[in-house]
Amino acid sequence: MPDDTLIHDPNGGMPRLLEIMRRLRDPDTGCPWDIEQDFNSIAPYTIEEAYEVADAIARSDWAELEGELGDLLLQTVYHTQMGVEAGHFSFDSVVKAISDKMVARHPHVFGGESREKSAAQQTADWEKIKAAERAGKAQTRTLDGVATGLPALTRAVKLQKRAARVGFDWPDTGHVIDKIVEEAGELVEARDTLTQAETEEEFGDLMFVMANLARHLDIDPETALRAANAKFTRRFQGVEDALAARGKTPADSDLAEMDALWDAVKATEKAAE
Repeated sequence: MPDDTLIHDPNGGMPRLLEIMRRLRDPDTGCPWDIEQDFNSIAPYTIEEAYEVADAIARSDWAELEGELGDLLLQTVYHTQMGVEAGHFSFDSVVKAISDKMVARHPHVFGGESREKSAAQQTADWEKIKAAERAGKAQTRTLDGVATGLPALTRAVKLQKRAARVGFDWPDTGHVIDKIVEEAGELVEARDTLTQAETEEEFGDLMFVMANLARHLDIDPETALRAANAKFTRRFQGVEDALAARGKTPADSDLAEMDALWDAVKATEKAAE
């Protein structure tokens, strides 16, 4: 029988969590579901847990954030255990790699460089260090290293930032807005005259320029869209509540009635601001 002392030690810390994951993945005595997983099958859960962390922060729910951070940490431990089994890396090597990276990227804190720099200069220095790291990985092209698994809007902004560093950028928001108008016109034309695939391409072009406008306005498009989603949810629920007060549901209503209730909910919100 395996020794479960560490498993059941509430003060076992990180070694306890690592041992729990090792035991879950044990091919003879572990959990059948955990044993079957691989990097690809676990990756979606990792992304989901990161979003749940962001959601708890957005709601200032610190008790829930504690749990969500634990769930996210478990994802790191899960991937690390699979890395150990495949001989790719270990938890210690993962910790060493990120520690070395943080020390190397902060010479003004851990090295001999002066801390008397502006935020802009520190950002420029950070980018130089990262560029050198990419070069060491044979990532020599401007857009190399921008993860393809990022949310599309986030990746669009990162790609545009990289291009802007080498001068490929509009000088002001006016030019970006002009491009949005142009792309919107092309989307309308595609809708009326082109194929579905071509219309989708034009829609993507418009979304890409919208992400560029967000960058020029110093807005995170993912954050802005999440806020818009929350606002829509809140207001539509207000419409449902108003209909319920009339003994109705949305299925019993029509667009004109719901639109009028939407305007009323919106006006109430505006008055309360």
